[in-house]
Amino acid sequence: MPTPRPCDPAQTPRPNHERLLPTLLIPAFVTLLAVSSVNVILPAVSHSLSAGTAGLQLVVSGYALVFGVVLVPAGRAGDVMGRGRLFVIGMLLFGAGSLASGLAPDVVTLNLARVVMGVGSGLLNPQVTGMIQQYYSGEARGRAFGLFGAVIGVSVALGPVLSGGFIGWLGDDWGWRASFLVNVPLTLAGVWAARRYLPASAWCRGSDTGQTEQADSPDGDAAGAAHRGGVDLDPVGMGLLAVGTLLIMIPFMEASAGTWIWGLEAAGIGVIGAWVAWEKRYRSRGGSPMVDLSLLAIPSFAYGSLAIAVYFMGYTSIWIITAQYLQAGLGYSALASGLMGLPASVASAVGASVSGRSVTRVGRVMVLRGMVLGLVGLGATVVVVHLNAVIALSPWWMAVTLLLLGAGQGLVVSPNQILSLADVPLPYAGAAGGIIQTGERIGTAIGISAITGLAFSVARGSGWHTASQVGLGAIAAVIAASALVAWADLRASARRDRRPPSLGQAGRVPDEPGTTV
Repeated sequence: MPTPRPCDPAQTPRPNHERLLPTLLIPAFVTLLAVSSVNVILPAVSHSLSAGTAGLQLVVSGYALVFGVVLVPAGRAGDVMGRGRLFVIGMLLFGAGSLASGLAPDVVTLNLARVVMGVGSGLLNPQVTGMIQQYYSGEARGRAFGLFGAVIGVSVALGPVLSGGFIGWLGDDWGWRASFLVNVPLTLAGVWAARRYLPASAWCRGSDTGQTEQADSPDGDAAGAAHRGGVDLDPVGMGLLAVGTLLIMIPFMEASAGTWIWGLEAAGIGVIGAWVAWEKRYRSRGGSPMVDLSLLAIPSFAYGSLAIAVYFMGYTSIWIITAQYLQAGLGYSALASGLMGLPASVASAVGASVSGRSVTRVGRVMVLRGMVLGLVGLGATVVVVHLNAVIALSPWWMAVTLLLLGAGQGLVVSPNQILSLADVPLPYAGAAGGIIQTGERIGTAIGISAITGLAFSVARGSGWHTASQVGLGAIAAVIAASALVAWADLRASARRDRRPPSLGQAGRVPDEPGTTV
């Protein structure tokens, strides 16, 4: 693959946007399938490899943990070394891990292979957001992020259906293996497309693509090794953040290990504190920190990152609780459970695509409306569950109520990402996108542990009719909290708009000629 090399942005041809966007989104789609499909294949993996509960838990959590840990360092590495390079390396690792997973002779090998997949996915995904931020602007950027959100929605829907279909067609042993092996040719096609269609500037060092040190930090400081012609990845900062994130996520994803594991939470918070201190010291010494902490002084980025982290704390648990209600409570098959959520995912994909085109004009109020629509869908779902217990109302009405929830999500995730990154300097687009996605992963881990743990606890005593209502009510409370953060950002934005404009506002960097449309 091309190596990072100096580039003159004035001599760099404009990218072919019709080919660039599929090149970015298809690999992202494949990696997201690996997240949504794995729950369906666990019974088949258990039967095929004689795997115990602990091994099966790692099949899920190992990928998620590594994915979450790698995101921010990978985003910064792409910003500095060239996003195309990290994009291709991520695809190759994901493909190699998928091949090893599909051929795994035992659960230990499978879990190691899933770790490799997680590293590849973590390297790849921040480059997608970084390159959309780099090569698109205005409404074109909104449309691109909208389609990215649509990809997320479709992958969530198709993952369980695809894996369930493979198992039904090929049987337990080869069915779950096929759900991994199908990634291999798709990954190879993605590498070919990246080599052919990514712009030349995608292979250049960040400091050489017009992403100069004028904007190397949100307040305009010109510092760092990149300014001096070197490549500064801040390896100590990367290591501290990775360890801290890992220690924070493990207790929520492996809570069944015992109360002792929560000691890792305190250790993780301590390591994150050390990371913050290191980043400040590193910058004061003239280095280019992995994450410039003054990014958090950009209101749109700070509010947006917090809102989406809280939102994911609730939203991602919905599908686990509804699946348990349908399968454990009502005896539905895994395939039927996956099909129940299909309308919601389609609505999410359509909503994300449409909202991306208008979010720059509408603003944060669109995100708030999406959260409110999601709350309406949650309330209606609780009513359906209650009426099923009282008058035997068909649970398939949930497909309609969950559709409202999915439509709401389409107005939340992509628009929030667009608005959160709008004022982030381009040289930090990858790292900033990694921060947002890391918040999503940590929120997901906390929500799955706390909310699904609550639901399972209630189910043991009162059954899944009651447990699902309690769990969905808890999710509604969390999403309401996220809506309050979005409302606070809306109010703060209104106050900022009433102030007279000033030169050199933090975080605002003009779009560069030759790199955006």
